Amino acid sequence: MAFNFRAICLPAGKRRKYCRTGVYVVLFSCIFLTACLFFQESIAGDPNRERADAILRKIDDLWRSSSSKAMFEMVVRTKNYTRTMSMDNWTKGKDKSLVMITSPLKEKGTISLKNGNTMYTYLPKTDRVIRLTSGMMMGSWMGSHFTNDDLVKESRLSEDYNPLITFEGLRDGQQIIEFDLIPKPDAPIVWGKIVIAVLLDDYLPIVSRYYDEDLVLARTLEFLQIEEMGGRRIPTVMHMAPADKPGEFTELTYEEIIFDIALQDSMFSLMQLRRM
Repeated sequence: MAFNFRAICLPAGKRRKYCRTGVYVVLFSCIFLTACLFFQESIAGDPNRERADAILRKIDDLWRSSSSKAMFEMVVRTKNYTRTMSMDNWTKGKDKSLVMITSPLKEKGTISLKNGNTMYTYLPKTDRVIRLTSGMMMGSWMGSHFTNDDLVKESRLSEDYNPLITFEGLRDGQQIIEFDLIPKPDAPIVWGKIVIAVLLDDYLPIVSRYYDEDLVLARTLEFLQIEEMGGRRIPTVMHMAPADKPGEFTELTYEEIIFDIALQDSMFSLMQLRRM
């Protein structure tokens, strides 16, 4: 036999009050849970949400495939200097990526590697391998305005954000779709919101605006010079500009990209860093 000790110890009047309160709590909980389930089902069946999710997946994989190799140039301009770097980049699947600097001589051989949920940086001058923590993913990559996360794609828009289409139509002479990306509660990201605009006909991105946790614009990424490369139409230039540093930018230009090439898993290993 089970005893309700709280009810037994309470006087009759308080016992009735306690029971009424318990009924209200249970009733409110049922209503709240029902509303949550209804909301989740509504989102899951929302065609606009499904369409936005499909667009995000395309953006996530626009420069990827089962595997890829790319060569690109990065120009970094700050108020103190302008520097240019050339790089090679290999990817395999969604969780393996390697970026190696090929020039200038000062940084040549520096490698950033992502394998699974772990990222490493290899410094050839000291022959050291540094493991990056999750808190370092949003740090500047090689002094540029891109982050470590940008270069190796640790986060995925389609997995870390809930999209909401906010505009569809003609703007600045182009038919576009614009939507807000709101971070999922458990996503390991720092942006408070991202606003993305894509072309309506092929869903290629044209601009992304990143907002901090206070929803203040932090940086703007423009996608320029859409061309066919590697058998795909892609933006071949990405221009990143910080909102708080007028005149500064980092521009990344793809010179070549090849998709679906044969790559061994061993290429994305710590042992391979020193061999390269």
